[in-house]
Amino acid sequence: MRLIIVGASALGTHLTRSQIRQGNEVVLIERDEELARDLAEELDCTVINAEGTRPDILEKAGIEAADAVVACTNHDQDNILIGLIAREAGIEKNIIKTDDEKFTQVAKKLGFTYLINPPHISSTIITDALRDVDTIQLSNLVRADVRFISFLAGERHKGKRIHELPIPEKTEFIGLYRKKDFILASENPKLEEGDELIIITRSEHVNRIYEKLQEM
Repeated sequence: MRLIIVGASALGTHLTRSQIRQGNEVVLIERDEELARDLAEELDCTVINAEGTRPDILEKAGIEAADAVVACTNHDQDNILIGLIAREAGIEKNIIKTDDEKFTQVAKKLGFTYLINPPHISSTIITDALRDVDTIQLSNLVRADVRFISFLAGERHKGKRIHELPIPEKTEFIGLYRKKDFILASENPKLEEGDELIIITRSEHVNRIYEKLQEM
């Protein structure tokens, strides 16, 4: 896999090291000159000292040949912009980090699927711990070829019941998030634009699910 990571934040640096260990080809883009220089000496990958929101820099990094782009700078607006540029370049797998929940919602409305919101994840874990609730983290549930995915309902899905949506075999809807509420699939709710559907499936069906739901 060829991966472009923009931003040597704690997440970006850790991810870069992890992907290198897995044998993937990584290009890391970092605007801070000193940090970029230090990482270039430490990491076995290409490190570009430049502004990752510039299309010409992403072209220099070989974005057209990339399998995925991860935007994890410390600026949510920049990460969304990088995702838009990557999508325009034909990259389907764009992973965006947002620290502010408001920008997470903006990214969802723009149609991005792979979103990471570290503060929300961390605060949820801490809150559960303070309540003595032993929650099972999603990372512990993803085993073998099982995948949990989400899909953002659009205008074309509005008014349909969740069980009316086409899905492959060995796939189930768990429920949906509607703003701050979660509705179980067993209630068979009518969809509203912006609902985030949570689905469990096999890895082999992931692309097919997105294709079916987007073709409606």
